[in-house]
Amino acid sequence: MKLLVCISKSPDTTSKIAFTDGNSKFDETGVQYIVNPYDEWYALVRALELKEAGGGSVTICTVGTAADDSIIRKALAIGADEAVRIDAEPTDAYFTAMQIAEYAKANNFDMVLTGKETINYNGSQVGGMIAEAMDLPFVSLASKLEVNGSTATLEAEIPGGVQVCEVSLPAVVSCAKGMAEQRIPNMRGIMAARTKPLNVVAPADVPSLTSFESYALPPAKAECKMIDPENMDELVSLLHNEAKVI
Repeated sequence: MKLLVCISKSPDTTSKIAFTDGNSKFDETGVQYIVNPYDEWYALVRALELKEAGGGSVTICTVGTAADDSIIRKALAIGADEAVRIDAEPTDAYFTAMQIAEYAKANNFDMVLTGKETINYNGSQVGGMIAEAMDLPFVSLASKLEVNGSTATLEAEIPGGVQVCEVSLPAVVSCAKGMAEQRIPNMRGIMAARTKPLNVVAPADVPSLTSFESYALPPAKAECKMIDPENMDELVSLLHNEAKVI
């Protein structure tokens, strides 16, 4: 099976977030980037498990610049066979999805997997857009994936239960919690990643449809107020008059 896994970079969760140019741009100064966890832990690892069980190949794909190559190598260290970087700044979800779709259409993949969303934008848009551009079935937020021949069986959590569906391949799947368990690259994988192919391809002529006008940090958390456990009257008063939750 020929599998394509879409990855993107995200700021490490310990990074200090700030904005520049009148709050119109994310300030990357001192920011450490990682592979988006949902792409890595769920989509990539499940793709590797499918390859290990049934053979085939796993290619990772990202839309980005040469600054992203170190992130790509980290993903290769986990076990992907090769990587593709579409040489363009990922300006919005539509632009990113169309670039990946153009590449995927030209290379006849059996399945395209994405993480459910990125941790920096939480848009959950790219997977569905890829499927639409390729005219393929799309299963969103899948927590389980099994493949039998040319048919994939998937599970996704829904309110009150679990939805099970079958889809004929090729297809696009966005992967959520439960799909796989995180893998830590070992030394052999890290060394092998240095020599694995990283192919840089030119971007397709695709417009961006959105732009970012401004960013803002969330309000600072209020100071924690400590209440003596014996003073229930004060606690009730604060919950009623200040927090207004009772």
